[in-house]
Amino acid sequence: MGKLTQIGHCTADDIFIRDMNLSEEILDKHDFIDVIYYLLFARMPTSNEKRMLNVLLVTGTDHGFTPSSISSRLTYLGAPESVQGALAAGLLGAGNVFLGAMQKSAELLSENIGDLDENSSDEEYVARAVQILESCKRKKRSIPGVGHPIHVNGDPRTPRLREISKECGFYGKHWRLMDAISDQLVAAGKNLPLNAVGATGAICVDMNLDPRIGRGFAVIGRTAGLLAHVMEEAKQPAGLQIWDAVMQADA
Repeated sequence: MGKLTQIGHCTADDIFIRDMNLSEEILDKHDFIDVIYYLLFARMPTSNEKRMLNVLLVTGTDHGFTPSSISSRLTYLGAPESVQGALAAGLLGAGNVFLGAMQKSAELLSENIGDLDENSSDEEYVARAVQILESCKRKKRSIPGVGHPIHVNGDPRTPRLREISKECGFYGKHWRLMDAISDQLVAAGKNLPLNAVGATGAICVDMNLDPRIGRGFAVIGRTAGLLAHVMEEAKQPAGLQIWDAVMQADA
């Protein structure tokens, strides 16, 4: 019977990540991005892949008081002995509306890219964008990756993500399609510019990553932010104020 997993194994004397000895070949020689990539793809990332994935992780680390950070804080309020429970509570809120929406954006792009490629004209991308928008309107489906309830004048992360994608060679056909979709919405008078969800979704598929991996990277990045919220909650509690505000609103 062969190994049940190729991800890693251990012996009495050693720990292996895939076929690399953790103590001798990885510790202090490869960073976290290297190891994540190696775990997923059994090879180390190129310099551009590494830079781009690092940007994806950092982009989603925190967005202030959100359902995920509030969930973590309130869970810590009720169970301060369980840091892992508070983190898990926040991560469970990473769904199709918040944080995990980049997977939906990536899926929309990959499912509709069709025969468009780097040689396709801008007009062809616009035509496909119009088709997508008409289809979503007909099916009463929202477009993931556009608009933002806070950044009403445009998501400040988007221009920088586009710039870095071009520098790393990952501004491809999916990015062009996402830009075309957003441009059509703005041209129609709708205040729905491209946001970080749409940008990171485009990056994900232009890097040939499974959209589920994109959501995974969003969750990994947000874990750092949630840990910071939990640690701040322990020193400067806000959970009680949030609870009190809810009670007063319900009175």
